[in-house]
Amino acid sequence: MKKLLVVMLVALLALLVVACGQEDGKTVAESKSETETKTETKKSTKVTVYSPHQAEIINPIVKEFQDRTKIEVELVTGGTGELLNRMKAESGNPLGDVFWGGGAESLAAFIENFEAYKVANDAEIADIYKSVDGSWTGFSALPMVIMYNKDMVKEDEVPQSWNALLDPKWKGKIAFADPAKSGSSYTQLVTMLFANQDDGAEGWDFVKNFVGNLDGKVLGGSSMVFKGVADGEFPIGVTLEEAAYRYISGGANVDVAYPEEGTSAVPDGMALIKGAKNKENAQQFLDFLASKDVQEIIVKEFNRRSILDDVAAPEGLIPSKDIPLVDYDFNWAADNQADVMKTFQDIIIGK
Repeated sequence: MKKLLVVMLVALLALLVVACGQEDGKTVAESKSETETKTETKKSTKVTVYSPHQAEIINPIVKEFQDRTKIEVELVTGGTGELLNRMKAESGNPLGDVFWGGGAESLAAFIENFEAYKVANDAEIADIYKSVDGSWTGFSALPMVIMYNKDMVKEDEVPQSWNALLDPKWKGKIAFADPAKSGSSYTQLVTMLFANQDDGAEGWDFVKNFVGNLDGKVLGGSSMVFKGVADGEFPIGVTLEEAAYRYISGGANVDVAYPEEGTSAVPDGMALIKGAKNKENAQQFLDFLASKDVQEIIVKEFNRRSILDDVAAPEGLIPSKDIPLVDYDFNWAADNQADVMKTFQDIIIGK
């Protein structure tokens, strides 16, 4: 009888241990599930933005966005080409959420790394300032100009055309950024090709002569162009209208000319990076950039032309209709970027 009682007690204890183990296992599983659910549903409070824009443009806009939304913006800055290639290298594990800046055709060349998204006010944006498939949206319209330092260039010597840049007196005195590192410089290069496409070599004879007049001086970034001209390191340079006008409005003794053969006004772009970990915040940031509030800020504070028709051009700039424009083939510029860059690099190294 005593032995039977011992056996029953052992069996009962065994059952209790198993039951407790099952209950503990259930509790752990449920706890794990609840933790995962909480992690998934917890709303992100940040967005990572890759941008080649200058700090004076980025900082006030980012601050306004953060103040309004309480979403923290983590910035990664650099040249357009550098950031696009970084984004591509990270495609297996995207570390960025938004790409903000750079010529739209440069973004279009990396279309496989972007996810289609139409901003909230997409209907108010002209078709020329956005992609058909929604892979990118323009941020501002950016005419390309010849910037000159009025202390170094006499009024009757101001280059009024692309061809005037070939004058031997400007040899080694032209500020121009490497198109491999600057999206705006790539746009300028393609603009020159279109403006001189009747030179017998679809513009490349002009480019060869232009590179020869640079005399080996190809700058490492677009900011070096307008700063170099404003600081007197170069008498002339090829740059963005808005960059030059920031110096003009700031009192610098510089001015711009619009090449009479025609220039371009391709927008700088913004896009949602494919696989963005903070997708909802990224979309909110893109909506903010395209909003009328921000578009009015870029006109008033940065002398940029808006992508919205109901936002007037910056004070002091000539009307958009008065700017001579080339027939800029956006799709060609995007589809042929690799070939254009190879030909340009061959010219640089003398091949």
